[in-house]
Amino acid sequence: MGNEVRLRDVEPDDLPIFYEHQLDADATRMAAFPARDRATFDAHWATNVLGNPAAVTQTILAGGQVAGHIGSWPQDGVRLVGYWIGKEHWGKGVATRALAAFLHLVTERPLRAHVAEHNVGSIRVLEKCGFNVERAESVAGVGEDVAELVLVLR
Repeated sequence: MGNEVRLRDVEPDDLPIFYEHQLDADATRMAAFPARDRATFDAHWATNVLGNPAAVTQTILAGGQVAGHIGSWPQDGVRLVGYWIGKEHWGKGVATRALAAFLHLVTERPLRAHVAEHNVGSIRVLEKCGFNVERAESVAGVGEDVAELVLVLR
């Protein structure tokens, strides 16, 4: 098993792990996205993720352990992709291998990703998988605007 990265459907026991991942201060800083409290997290997952028939969401397993999640959903007329990897799996190629596998599952193009400009690791993952920077924009963040890149896979 070792370094194997694979995707599978989300199971109920995955959600507490995902919840803990998004509480990590370094991860929220990198993503420029605030952590949710438990009730808000559960409601988001029930309605917007698992309850959205247009969304495709998978659990990422690395060496048999839940390492994070990856998903795609339509928003404002475009299909987006996003992922969240637990900090203990950063820098090991997990996100790159998960995204490469996910792109065989979700074949709709173009596919876009929004990434905080300072999140060089995630930008590198997307570029390794064929995404290119389409534009930069500033979006309202918590307490300040966030410089963000929009990457596209055509």
